[in-house]
Amino acid sequence: MAQPLVYVDTSDVRQGARGELERAIEELAKFVEANVPEVLAYSVHLSDDGGEMTVVHVHADSASLESHLEAGGPAFRELADLVTLKAIHVYGEPSERALEQLRAKARALGSGQVVVHTRAAGFSRL
Repeated sequence: MAQPLVYVDTSDVRQGARGELERAIEELAKFVEANVPEVLAYSVHLSDDGGEMTVVHVHADSASLESHLEAGGPAFRELADLVTLKAIHVYGEPSERALEQLRAKARALGSGQVVVHTRAAGFSRL
């Protein structure tokens, strides 16, 4: 049985970009909701001072993550002038294809760092 994946990325928001970023992430969230029905949950969070953005999404399996990354690729690139990606953390076991997609996204938007956390114990009720 496929196990769910949780994706978390953190980015620094570029100086003076918060207003434009807020508009862009609102559009991105609407795009993901309308175009990637496999995504179980998707949210974008800004720190109180607006200097850091965290994106969290949950997938039933790696195929969902792959679909999300493929569909959202052009939209993610639109954020390149607004943020600098620090790291992507994936909790679960992404496929090799998903890892390649994640690394490409990380290189395009910032540091290139992708960290996979394999589950050691637990359960899912998804």
